Amino acid sequence: MKNILIALVLIFSAATMQAQDIFAAARTNNVTQLKQMIADKVDINQANPKGFTPLILAVYNNNADAVQLLLSNGANPNAQDTSGNNALMGSVFKNLPQMAKLLLENKADVNQLNTNGASTLIFAATFGKPEIVKLLLDAGADKTIKDNRGKTALDHVTMQENTELIALLK
Repeated sequence: MKNILIALVLIFSAATMQAQDIFAAARTNNVTQLKQMIADKVDINQANPKGFTPLILAVYNNNADAVQLLLSNGANPNAQDTSGNNALMGSVFKNLPQMAKLLLENKADVNQLNTNGASTLIFAATFGKPEIVKLLLDAGADKTIKDNRGKTALDHVTMQENTELIALLK
């Protein structure tokens, strides 16, 4: 019985280390390690306790090589963290238009909502990111989506008196 318990602890520890490694590899753009993990059939869509997937972490850290590798191997571009934010929303928060473009090219849902009912367009408008707002609009972002407070992207930029974004969103 003691040996079985020890074996289970070792298996659980190895699985936990492997899971932590994929997050570290994504965070640091360690493509070599990610390729090995993909070859070893490690789940690239798993999430850490905050709900961050390797893809979300790679995007957030502006690691284009890791992002491309993960997407080309089946990473879900629409996976959401515990707040309902996805990789596309992370690219907005970090002001990474190239990441946003890459995600959109790989079927990221431009109108997906987080737990506050905010779309990526609402995020981009609220954070004052005109380049990303343009990308999202070109990708078909719905300007009529309202967040949980009943506000559209246009409402948010109007409250902020952001004339550049007001013009884009009208």
